[in-house]
Amino acid sequence: MNILIVGGSGFLGRELAQQALATGHAVTATFATRAGNIPGIRWLPVDLRRSEEITPALRESQPDVVINAAYRKADWATTADGAIRLAMAAAQHGSRLVHVSSDAIFSGADVRYDESATPDPVTPYGAAKAAAETAIRLFVPDAVIARTSLIIGDGDSVHEAFIHELATGRRHGVLFTDDIRCPVHVTDLARAILELAAGDHAGVCHLAGSDAVSRHELGVLIADRDALDSSLLTAGCRADTGSPGALDVRLDSSRTQRTLRTTLRGARNFLRCEL
Repeated sequence: MNILIVGGSGFLGRELAQQALATGHAVTATFATRAGNIPGIRWLPVDLRRSEEITPALRESQPDVVINAAYRKADWATTADGAIRLAMAAAQHGSRLVHVSSDAIFSGADVRYDESATPDPVTPYGAAKAAAETAIRLFVPDAVIARTSLIIGDGDSVHEAFIHELATGRRHGVLFTDDIRCPVHVTDLARAILELAAGDHAGVCHLAGSDAVSRHELGVLIADRDALDSSLLTAGCRADTGSPGALDVRLDSSRTQRTLRTTLRGARNFLRCEL
């Protein structure tokens, strides 16, 4: 299979590229500012904010599948407009599309969300992701929309870097006990996305971990795994701060999980497995 990974130089994009290459696929990956350094990957410069760069990349790479893992959180032009343009171009090219979305599309008012839940975002990022989903579902109904949650690795995600800074005193901050998500390991997520790409799935799929944990519990798990002093992680309540954003958002991935060979482990599993 010939795969184009948009956002291939990002955290998830790199894992997708490495796994796809390792399983025998031909892989082209895009970057906005700097190409990755994965041997065997063909790199193309594509900034989703520049519509004129999208079609030439598809024409050059001739993908069977396009996976959009591009990430620029505060930028509507990338997260909404660019994602929609990419989806339309992929459809015109005849390529299957897997679009990576986020639990940020939900407000937390209902706490538990399955694939049928209606987006009700409360942040600009969530609104941009919801806008992209709406357009893709309307204009590219055969596409897969893969919603996920906090993406954790083996020490190399932004969430883990933040915990390391807190636990070593290089940064001050609070980890909220009432801000709850369902973190997923990047290897599980990438494997599941590639499985969806190779199958006949369509529509919304949830790819989050099986455990709902607070930001503070997640921090403690990461600190304990990495032999850091978790007592230095200050706990607090986000509700007391007035910070914008959802509190308790739990993606229910059970329906999608039943269709996959890949197991989406919970944080209490994958962060303790090396202890």
